[in-house]
Amino acid sequence: MNAGEAALDGFYTYLSSERQLSSHTLSNYRRDLTRLQAYLQHSTLFPDGCIDWAQVEAKQIRNFVAWVHREGLGGKSIQRLLSAIRSFYKYLHREGLVQQNPALGIQAPKSPRRLPQTLDVDQLDQLLNSDEQTNNDPLECRDQAMLELIYSSGLRLSELVSLDLYSIDWQEATLRVVGKGAKERLLPIGSKAMQALDRWLDLRDSMTKPEEMALFVSQRGGRISPRSVQLRIDRRAKMQHTQGKVYPHRLRHSFASHMLESSGDLRAVQELLGHSDISTTQIYTHLDFSHLMDVYDKAHPRAHRKSNNNSEKDDD
Repeated sequence: MNAGEAALDGFYTYLSSERQLSSHTLSNYRRDLTRLQAYLQHSTLFPDGCIDWAQVEAKQIRNFVAWVHREGLGGKSIQRLLSAIRSFYKYLHREGLVQQNPALGIQAPKSPRRLPQTLDVDQLDQLLNSDEQTNNDPLECRDQAMLELIYSSGLRLSELVSLDLYSIDWQEATLRVVGKGAKERLLPIGSKAMQALDRWLDLRDSMTKPEEMALFVSQRGGRISPRSVQLRIDRRAKMQHTQGKVYPHRLRHSFASHMLESSGDLRAVQELLGHSDISTTQIYTHLDFSHLMDVYDKAHPRAHRKSNNNSEKDDD
């Protein structure tokens, strides 16, 4: 074992014994640093394959980051990899084996932001179309009220499960929620959601005790958990044969997208969602633009944007 390998082994021992990291986390460190080790062993800096970690400079780390990015590693994975390298060099510096940390200040390339997945109006109608026979089933009525309320008001899952009976102004059909950063906002509730809530309240008392203040309760009578909501929504989606995976945040995404499509008011959607930074809301403008392009493709007689390969033939 050469000095470079011994340094790695010492680091792994430190992570395991002193920091007492889990085997899973330790495995991640090993994988990331083994990737760096293999890259450096094949570099011109170490022709004999024996790495002297003190000779590695920021230039080599940048080249390594560029290489793994070209190989298809995403931005978040590269961030984790850089974190492992910084931790390793911090350990080496503590042991007096290096003078500087070459990974400091090096940033991972940004991953392209994924567009939120949404349901279209027809899919939502299918999901929310409750069977009249289930109107007397407390669990089904509760699920219907939760679904309607998430989509009606664009709630986060954490906001939904934290609602109390007094959170709703029944006369004004409004909802007071506490979002991220303990920020409070007042939201309107649609008529369909209010109807579903009324049906749920008629049956709620049969599932809980009078002193329970949670708006939505579990079968045991206490406040419903986030996981239970996820499972019940997934169950409903399968029962209604709704295409694609349905989860609470997808309903929130659908609310935002449909509001923006109809109103075009980005600031209003920002307020409704409780986003502190409008740049977070702007992701939905890309969804709206995609919708506009679909309309354009279908409606404009000379669009044919999706048939670019045949554009010359079409113009003849």
